Amino acid sequence: MIRKTALFALLASPLAAEDLSQYGSLNPDEMTLSREVERAAEGQTGMVTCAMGYLITKKGDHADARTVFEACAEAGYTGAMTWMSQMENNGLGGEYNPDSAAEWDRRAAEAGDPVGKFNYGLALIRGHGVSQDSALGKRLVDEAAREGLDVARRLQAAGYDPDEVTPDADNWKYAPLF
Repeated sequence: MIRKTALFALLASPLAAEDLSQYGSLNPDEMTLSREVERAAEGQTGMVTCAMGYLITKKGDHADARTVFEACAEAGYTGAMTWMSQMENNGLGGEYNPDSAAEWDRRAAEAGDPVGKFNYGLALIRGHGVSQDSALGKRLVDEAAREGLDVARRLQAAGYDPDEVTPDADNWKYAPLF
């Protein structure tokens, strides 16, 4: 019994505790949302980090979602570009900014993303956030439709009428400013 007590006292004593701080964090957060935001803020992007942006924005933390999506978009992830557009176009985590929304969609479209092509095409048809160019807008929507995007096919079938694919609640956004 004395041996067990002596062993316990030795293991529990500060003399037995080694200072491990010299080795850095020995059990860091790895797959938490906050860790992915930190990675993005540090410029570290990848498929997992960029996918986490979706979860972060769906939980309503739009400021952190912007951090992730912006880093991922700048790294070339077209899905993050279209998410940045959606956030800009709806004032999520920042001011409503249709010009920036259109620019993110243009970048995604130029990178070959069908959602970016559809969104930028729709912006061009409306003249929302970008100078109106219905002909170019229709061409981009047609490309997105050929690439299999169902909503683009729906817009084509409706004669390129934006009301077909936009909720009535958003009409205030698309009204002429003059």
